[in-house]
Amino acid sequence: MRAVFLDYSTLNPADLDLTRLHQGFTELVLHDMTGPDDVFARMAGFDVVIVNKVRLTAAHFSDPQLKLVLVAATGTDNIDKTAATAAGVVVCNVTAYGTATVAQHTLMLMLLLATQASRYQADVASGRWSRSPMFCLMDYPIVELSGRTLGLIGYGELGRQVGALGEAFGMQVLVMGRAGVDYADGTQRVDFETLLARSDVVSLHCLLTPETAHLMNADAFANMKPGAFLVNTARGGLVDEAALIHALESGHLGGAGLDVVSMEPPPADLPILACTHPNLIITPHSAWASREARQRIVEIMRENLDAFIEGAPINRVA
Repeated sequence: MRAVFLDYSTLNPADLDLTRLHQGFTELVLHDMTGPDDVFARMAGFDVVIVNKVRLTAAHFSDPQLKLVLVAATGTDNIDKTAATAAGVVVCNVTAYGTATVAQHTLMLMLLLATQASRYQADVASGRWSRSPMFCLMDYPIVELSGRTLGLIGYGELGRQVGALGEAFGMQVLVMGRAGVDYADGTQRVDFETLLARSDVVSLHCLLTPETAHLMNADAFANMKPGAFLVNTARGGLVDEAALIHALESGHLGGAGLDVVSMEPPPADLPILACTHPNLIITPHSAWASREARQRIVEIMRENLDAFIEGAPINRVA
């Protein structure tokens, strides 16, 4: 089969071994990036289209040659899966490739928020510590995670790993449950409002769907404990950023750690980037990007291809 990868550079592939992926196709055409106006022309006549963040709409599934879409990510909100199914096109994503690296990034954000390390580092860099009459600086409140409550919204493989790391720091873990679902995994499941009210840290690990868009809105922030932290390494669209800014600047929240925002890459005038709250930390959607995780994406895509060829697709989302 012939394949085209429309946004190859999003894997930062220079340090990856792509041999097995190339071997899966009679031809694999690589495009660093593909703008919306070029998608049709570049995917025409290919059996397999590989994308990470390129958006495939209903119109893109009109080519009868297209049989398979391999998504080089877990999230598939950029794919019109209903249209794919109607056209008989299989869509497969990759899962569990970045559990370790995203979980450690989540804990890093929690630790930065709890220790105010960025502010203290800035004081060292500016020479303020050198000018201090005391041996230390302790101007910003430091919070011990031990004994605090970590609320997880989303409890797949990644949420479970973050929960385990939180427990290693001595945190109590709550997990949001859904009404009418009987959970037998031994976790402490609570409803959304209870989780918000009891958690010192709320960490998001759910998919972005029409039901979860702006899940964290003004009402949700108002229900959180004063001084609590929000961490989001999932999808920017889960958070109403205007409401988050208000919750931070009003003093209700103690801080927020974000690896994702509502528009990526963010325009320079995106309001969340201009928020001056001293305990707001934003990283550039880099939680997933260890070399190990990116190599796993390549290997899982090859496994998805092999399973499709054998007639038993895995990781199928459409």
